[in-house]
Amino acid sequence: MRFPLVTFLLFINALCYSQFQVSGRVLEYSEKGKTIPVANASVYWLSSTIGTTTDFEGNFNTPYQSNIRQLVISSMGYRSDTIPVNRPNLGNIVLYPNVVLDEVVVEKEVAPIQKSLFKVQNVVAVDSREMLKAACCNLSESFETNPTVDVNVSDAILGAKQIQMLGLNSPYLMFTQENMPSIRGASQVFGLSFTPGSWIESIQITKGAGSVLNGFESISGHINTELMKPLIDKRFFLNMYANNYERYEFNSRFNHNITDELGVGLYVHANLRNGYIDDNGDSFLDTPLANQVNLMNRWQYLNPENGWVAYANIQYLADDKEMGQTDFDPDTDKLTTNAWGSEINTSRLDLSAKLGYVFPDLPYQSFGFQTAYSAHDQDSYYGLNLYDINHKSFYSNLIFNSIIGSTQHKFKTGVSYTHDTFGEMVNTTAYGRTDNSVGAFFEYTFDNLEGLGFEAGLRADHHNNLGNFLTPRFHLRYSLWDKATFRASFGRGKRGANIFTENQQLFASSRQIVIDESGGNYYGLDPEKAWNYGVSFIQKLYVWNRVLDFSVDFYRTQFEDQIVVDWENPREISFYNLEGKSYSNSLQIDLNYEVLQDFHLRSTYKFFDVATDYTSGTLDKPLQPSYRFFVNLSYETPKIREGGQWRFDFTTNWLGRQRLPNTTANPEEFQLPSHSSSYMLMNAQVTKVFSNKFECYVGGENMGNFTQDSPILSSNDPFGTYFDSTLLYAPVLRSTYYAGFRYKI
Repeated sequence: MRFPLVTFLLFINALCYSQFQVSGRVLEYSEKGKTIPVANASVYWLSSTIGTTTDFEGNFNTPYQSNIRQLVISSMGYRSDTIPVNRPNLGNIVLYPNVVLDEVVVEKEVAPIQKSLFKVQNVVAVDSREMLKAACCNLSESFETNPTVDVNVSDAILGAKQIQMLGLNSPYLMFTQENMPSIRGASQVFGLSFTPGSWIESIQITKGAGSVLNGFESISGHINTELMKPLIDKRFFLNMYANNYERYEFNSRFNHNITDELGVGLYVHANLRNGYIDDNGDSFLDTPLANQVNLMNRWQYLNPENGWVAYANIQYLADDKEMGQTDFDPDTDKLTTNAWGSEINTSRLDLSAKLGYVFPDLPYQSFGFQTAYSAHDQDSYYGLNLYDINHKSFYSNLIFNSIIGSTQHKFKTGVSYTHDTFGEMVNTTAYGRTDNSVGAFFEYTFDNLEGLGFEAGLRADHHNNLGNFLTPRFHLRYSLWDKATFRASFGRGKRGANIFTENQQLFASSRQIVIDESGGNYYGLDPEKAWNYGVSFIQKLYVWNRVLDFSVDFYRTQFEDQIVVDWENPREISFYNLEGKSYSNSLQIDLNYEVLQDFHLRSTYKFFDVATDYTSGTLDKPLQPSYRFFVNLSYETPKIREGGQWRFDFTTNWLGRQRLPNTTANPEEFQLPSHSSSYMLMNAQVTKVFSNKFECYVGGENMGNFTQDSPILSSNDPFGTYFDSTLLYAPVLRSTYYAGFRYKI
């Protein structure tokens, strides 16, 4: 059998109570491609007499049987089949008529973005189909149609895309790849572009404090990416992309199954941006010149019969960027005042492995071991500023899963070890640091689908720079009534900030660096500590026989200690420890509905209240929209069995006004208003599926052509006192149009 570890573990961690209902709808496709309900189809639990039949509209409900977990669908004129049940709402189950009349072909469609009613944590699951709705060429571009995460551009020169959650920047998020730390330390700013979108199988986004299993650094959320699995992936995949700003992408995956249990994959990504684009006429490139080569060799072993599962990855990346004035020549102008320019050259090696074992006679009991090593080397300069960083990291984690009495009471426990060495050169000043941490954790889960479920975790860590400390995390879920769930959570996070690599845009300005040292171990500063609290509510309903889900989330992050990044003096950037209060309040309201058959609406409103006590007073976070309004419309024509389908997708984001850092000390021509105006961005894509093997797509981004006026202050005097590219609140690039194709066998 070939199926991923996540699905395998769903069987192991099966739910115990059978009082809630499993529902779905049985349909067939007519010759004209329309869906027709299948009435009176038999729906029963495998090897039992428990079941039901579909009504006139093809709908069914049946009590969940935790000791069986497999449904049989059968009807005269169709081929019968058995499907696993791992969610309460199976959605549309499509049957294809067969002339032989002795079998049923069963297909089930699940939404590409899913919010579970039954998971204890507030998790949004995104699969690879959602990432096909936009020009998703890397992880930073994987959230364009997902309102859970906000995407921003760091500045007007580097062009690095960064993400935010709950009103806080990406350093306060934990990023993992297959539940092992990935984007952290030296890769914090550009690391999102180091994972090609075509390699991603799914993304799990957890709001608030995550699990203690993944460490102590998560404060505002946790984003985990699962990569394609060689054993179940396509044998060959190819994606080519190009846009009107001379950006070209190549993505390919080659997979080979050596045996039924052992598979190997070679993943290749390359991109090139060689267009000298300066549409706003400020003499600076609107987007960097860049090239990247990214290779990964991936091995997978999976044998559910003997209980062993293993993965191993080897990945190498070389990424080079050139930015600055259009007449900059690095061969003659590097680190001179001839012309302002910048180069960022990065090489990175990643090695990782996972080993898991499920006890054949005790399927609820297992252990897993994870280990990873990375070596990140970046050499860069920005005008006359020099910045180099070398970061080596080793991580290991041992986890044991079992139960207490019954599968309603689960626990996870284990130990972890992390070692990091940093070496940085900031102009003529060298910084070095070694971080070592050893931790142990225990997490107990009470799982009752009918009512209350909760997850309580605690980890204790010994860290050479952070000291000895405890990290508590707690998540609660309660089923209020039918298809309605309330959640609450709280947790603590702690981290040491890497102030230079997390704020590299500061080097693309004339600002002086000021560090108000307090005797701490991180550039003379103390580590950051914060509590996160959150509540959420989700209700799923059937309105005119179509699913509508409504949800409300509110989260508050309260800092006990924080390294304040102060941009309020236009002549400098200051780093100092918080004295006073710093918090982030985030409210999100979602409404999703299938308006017509295969025509979906997703809408989201977000409100942010983020403030910090600076030395100059209490101020709202700069360059943070006060609100966001998101709408996504998608439509798919009926799918013909051999392909032949159109997909249409339209997304709009309305961003509220943003407070801009104080520039009143500048001459009048280099002053900005106190707040930006609000604006709207529109993206769209059309995909034509010709067959199960080939499809092509065209699309546009920022189709309203909105850009920021004068995104670079004093662009005509880049070595002068007032040069600053960091005050960016809107796009620099005008409308982007692209085309591409995907081929798979």
